[in-house]
Amino acid sequence: MSRPWRVAVVGGGIAGLAAAVRLRDRAPAGTEITVYEQSGALGGKLRTGELAGQPVEFGAESFLMRDPAGGESAAVTLIRRLGLAERIVHPTVGQAALAVDGGLRPVPGGTLVGVPGDLERVATVARPAADADRDGGRPLLGPDEDVAVGTLVRARLGDEVVDRLVDPMLGGVYAGRADDLSLVTTMPALARAARVEHTLTGAVRAAQAAAPRAPGAPVFGTLAGGLSTLVEAAATASGATVRLHAAVRELTPTAEGWRLTVGPTRAPELVEADAVVLALPARPAARLLAPVTSEVATTIGGLDYASVALVTLALPDPELPALSGFLVPVTEGLLIKASTFFTIKWGHLARPDGIALVRASVGRYGDETSLHLADPDLVATVHRELSGVLGVALPAPLASHVQRWGGALPQYAPGHGDRVAAARTALRAAHPTLVLAGAGLDGVGIPVCVRSGETAAGEIIEALGGSGS
Repeated sequence: MSRPWRVAVVGGGIAGLAAAVRLRDRAPAGTEITVYEQSGALGGKLRTGELAGQPVEFGAESFLMRDPAGGESAAVTLIRRLGLAERIVHPTVGQAALAVDGGLRPVPGGTLVGVPGDLERVATVARPAADADRDGGRPLLGPDEDVAVGTLVRARLGDEVVDRLVDPMLGGVYAGRADDLSLVTTMPALARAARVEHTLTGAVRAAQAAAPRAPGAPVFGTLAGGLSTLVEAAATASGATVRLHAAVRELTPTAEGWRLTVGPTRAPELVEADAVVLALPARPAARLLAPVTSEVATTIGGLDYASVALVTLALPDPELPALSGFLVPVTEGLLIKASTFFTIKWGHLARPDGIALVRASVGRYGDETSLHLADPDLVATVHRELSGVLGVALPAPLASHVQRWGGALPQYAPGHGDRVAAARTALRAAHPTLVLAGAGLDGVGIPVCVRSGETAAGEIIEALGGSGS
């Protein structure tokens, strides 16, 4: 190809932006990169706002510092690449609690997303089944087997461990239920260990040993100034042309690559590209894929999502425990599923005037009627439930903010990984210059999305004749 490459990145979330940065770094000089974002802002679920004169996250609040193998996470590597490493800060309070039986109890240590490696350590919160976790003489999972997390844990440890520990931990991340979520996708390290170990507690310990963490090493980080600084820096470093309010409505293969139909139906714009990264949620991606490959579109479009609302309150001098926040099991019957005490958890946000920022997450997959409440009613309900859990009458908020994320969190049913792998294989065989990326396929969390985008960029470079290295 004698002229510069033209690559379209459809979707301006962190996966799309990571793809654009990787393309800029490793594609031939002069490559033309354009990011198309339907909304009026880049970043997807990374959105830093302001409440009571202070920056606060209205979406994702942090990233994992390490990858599953124990190395530096893709998010941290990208942050270093963008020159933001000095902005990384860590929680000053790491202990969280569970709201059970009308009170708060510390989340037990030694668990993996709530699945215990030592049954005695979780006894204060949940009682394992009487005959829990006996060695059956064979691995817990077959070589290619995937099950729902809840199915495995209930069979090995009983209902209470799932309902009081695992379910709220998974619910805090995915807004889903342990009985519906794939073990392989949501807890890959545990799935790998379960193919070897004969007990679940043994599998937890083996998974933890496979990714050792130095004592005291931080698990999570965020950026001083907010995660929107990551979005802005990535957009700048990519050197991409950014098109906001630019919905891609159609994708058509051509002799030389792709034609994108952009903008409203009354005034469509046709754009030519040599390759396309689709970094979109599953259903919008499936709509674009349908005329190209109905088989892949059907597979991708079958993924379901949960909707959530994040309610943030600015409270004057509230009585808050020295916790990062708490999680709520469904069995407690509360609207809130999780809460974060921002100005306690993140010391760099502490204010001398005593104003505390508290955020609560509302909405669970399959039970999202609470999201039909108007913003003032959501705020009032969250304030009341926070007071009840904490056992104190919290002061009236000085300010509040409700951020609704419709269809925000993918729900990965068992077998998700195999279905996605098969779809990608079929797409690569038919259209190697069209590549998929994003949380809907590869998992939630900033590091996973960054890695997904970077991998997609590498595949594009390879397809167009570069090394991708």
